[in-house]
Amino acid sequence: MFRVRFVNSFLRRLLNGGPVNRDQVLEQLRVCSAEDQVFDVVGKNKAKLTVDHVGKAVGMLWQFQKEKPQLLRTVELIKSHPQFLTLRVLAENKIALMDDLMLVDMLYSFLRLNVDQHDSLVQQLVSEAWLRIDRFPLASLSKFSICLSDQHLQHSPLMGHITSIVDQRLSSIDDARILTTLMISVSSLVSPRLRDALISRADHLLETMDPSNYNNPRRVVQFLRNIKHSYRPLLEKCNGIILSNLPRLDAENISIIMGLYQSLQFNNCDFRLAVKQRLTELIDSSTDPFSFTKLFVALAPMASQEIKDGLENTALLLADELSAYQALAVAEALEETQSRNLSLLNKITSVIQRNLHAYKPVEVARITQALFLMQYQNPGLFTKLRKILVNFLQRSVYPYEVTMLTRVLSMLPSPRLDEGLIARVDSVVAQCNLNDLNTISHAVAKWVRNDPSYRHNTPSKYVRLLQTLNRCGHERLQTADRLDLVLEELKHISGEWFEEMLLEETMVTLKRMRDQINWTNVPELSLFLTRINQLCPPLMDRIASVAIKDIDKIHHSAIYATLLPFSVMNYDPVQADELYDVCIQRFIPHISSFDPHLLVLLAYTLSVADSFPEELVREIFSIDFLGKLDAQLETLPDTLNMRTRLRLMELNRAVCLECPEFQVPWFHERYCQQSQKKGNGTVSPVQQQIHKMLGEVLGGIGCVRVAVVTPYFYTVDFECTLDKQLQPLPYSGPSTLQISDRGQVHWGKSSVENIRDVLPPGAQRVAVDFLDSKSFCKNSPHMKGETQMRKRHLEILGYRVVQIPHFEWNSMELSTPDAWKEYLKKNIFRELSS
Repeated sequence: MFRVRFVNSFLRRLLNGGPVNRDQVLEQLRVCSAEDQVFDVVGKNKAKLTVDHVGKAVGMLWQFQKEKPQLLRTVELIKSHPQFLTLRVLAENKIALMDDLMLVDMLYSFLRLNVDQHDSLVQQLVSEAWLRIDRFPLASLSKFSICLSDQHLQHSPLMGHITSIVDQRLSSIDDARILTTLMISVSSLVSPRLRDALISRADHLLETMDPSNYNNPRRVVQFLRNIKHSYRPLLEKCNGIILSNLPRLDAENISIIMGLYQSLQFNNCDFRLAVKQRLTELIDSSTDPFSFTKLFVALAPMASQEIKDGLENTALLLADELSAYQALAVAEALEETQSRNLSLLNKITSVIQRNLHAYKPVEVARITQALFLMQYQNPGLFTKLRKILVNFLQRSVYPYEVTMLTRVLSMLPSPRLDEGLIARVDSVVAQCNLNDLNTISHAVAKWVRNDPSYRHNTPSKYVRLLQTLNRCGHERLQTADRLDLVLEELKHISGEWFEEMLLEETMVTLKRMRDQINWTNVPELSLFLTRINQLCPPLMDRIASVAIKDIDKIHHSAIYATLLPFSVMNYDPVQADELYDVCIQRFIPHISSFDPHLLVLLAYTLSVADSFPEELVREIFSIDFLGKLDAQLETLPDTLNMRTRLRLMELNRAVCLECPEFQVPWFHERYCQQSQKKGNGTVSPVQQQIHKMLGEVLGGIGCVRVAVVTPYFYTVDFECTLDKQLQPLPYSGPSTLQISDRGQVHWGKSSVENIRDVLPPGAQRVAVDFLDSKSFCKNSPHMKGETQMRKRHLEILGYRVVQIPHFEWNSMELSTPDAWKEYLKKNIFRELSS
């Protein structure tokens, strides 16, 4: 009877939700709404806490923090709470009892709560996870990979194991969030094959995911940035999703995305215009230091002067509240915008000075560079910065860090460099890539020039370092076996040391790797050849054949880079007509999707090569396009803005002269007049010499005009007119080469107003141009495309063009006045009689 009563009582409690199997501690945790309440439950139930209780408590602590804005989080207070230590001890003792999901969640939460990665709790959680990793569900594997990245273990064997698992299970990953997180984590370890497979999988999942989730495409862009692979189709797909979500993004997320795009050299007009509008909308709500700093850095470089002034005024009010890193970000933005707001600069500098102890080596280098480039006048601060940089350099062992510290130190006045610093730089040179070696060589060259003993001889300490740099550079090129890696290292290289010491070896290496040229690296190789101005038929012929064969695989936006060396260096491969035809056919269907400035640059490149596709010309010279171009130019950096405007003028001139049938009006008269007033050209001693000789050859200085501005604003070095009997005709006005103290030509009134005398019947104008080294490829006397186009245009304008190459004028054969005069006679009169 007693037993039956007990069973009935048990069933009643069970059906009515009685105390049987109720976890009171878990229920108390569930109703907690703040960290203090969680700690109160933990403190009162220490002896009862199970692994589930610990997992729930730790997870809630992080969840509460996660829900707060960055500025309001209290992680340090949580870490110092006595009951947090209780949770850490209990967690470490109960690791074996945790299931796989709890194990990873626990590790993730503790790391987010700033438990040190060397803490025994974190170390044991990672060790246990390693033992179970092969059975982790994909969501846990993804979260575990984040934990490893947080501990800077991206290159560890454990991350290598995860990379292998991702490779094996890739086809089963159906969640874009899981995939994109894993992509970022394993990015430093992926092979080209796995890279392409990840890109393909991400491309598929972006199609099927919720388009309102902008974090997934952002992570894909971050992956592409990490692997330095600007895969345009996927980038454009990500950009489309991000654009649709832009009205919801805050300044921080926009700033992150802009930084990623900049690293990938991905310019998108629609994105920049939308970002400018969105950031402008956020100005009034970005009042705290964190959000305002993000807004300022992103918006100031593209804002109008009025908005920029407003941002600087707000920055002045908030300056004292900025953290060390926020002050650094603002200083770099001020340098980028070339701000002259001295009050703001002084305020930001005072914040930086207060926090100098908090900056890492590269950050001090960035500060020094920004202030130096702004020509900030504070010798005491620069002395202090130099001392800090020297101390960092003496201790640094990372090649990238040593390179940057060395480069920035070389900017500062320093008559003598310590032997220990030279030794420190020398010790890491063998680990440096080509770009780092080039950077260090620039710094050494500056030190050599600044060293007082340089006047007598180059100090041996510099000689030894330069010899090491030369040897390491040659060895790196000679042992290189992957073209893509070489091109990555060469991407930003320039300067005397590279040209004198490594250029020849570089060309040998590139020709050795000619078989590795494919559609993926054609644009990058083409850009490199254009930048170094080296005519190399074997490489360019290979580029042409690959482009023709795989033109459908090359992204339409890369056609500009692909054609650039052929146009700029005036080189026609055997398949020249076919190359230009297939390239034009490739981009024409995509004209409307091009960034306006890029389409202008592409059209100009084609015009240099005497190619004027009608669809392209009509697109660019339409009202809608020019309006869109104007809007985009306001968001571009000044140098790219000015370059694009110049190319549009030159394209307008080329179309008017060479394709009058298109009936495109000449609308750059005012632009050219303004450009002419801003900067008159300089005249060299050689041009002065030629002017004098021409006067003697043509029977008087009055028969030569100097710096003549033609219709459509070409400037001819010298102009003369000969009648039908080849006799020079004197000009009505005086012609003297007026040169200022700074070597600038003073333009005559006739030049500025484009006055052209009416020619007698049978007479012709002769344009005499001196061609310096810029008119030719560096490694040959081959004339460049722009010089050839100029000659075409002058001939259309009615000139007979005589070009005087510098290597002919300065040759041994022409070393006397009589020889020079004979050379001028022969060229001018032969040109007319031919």
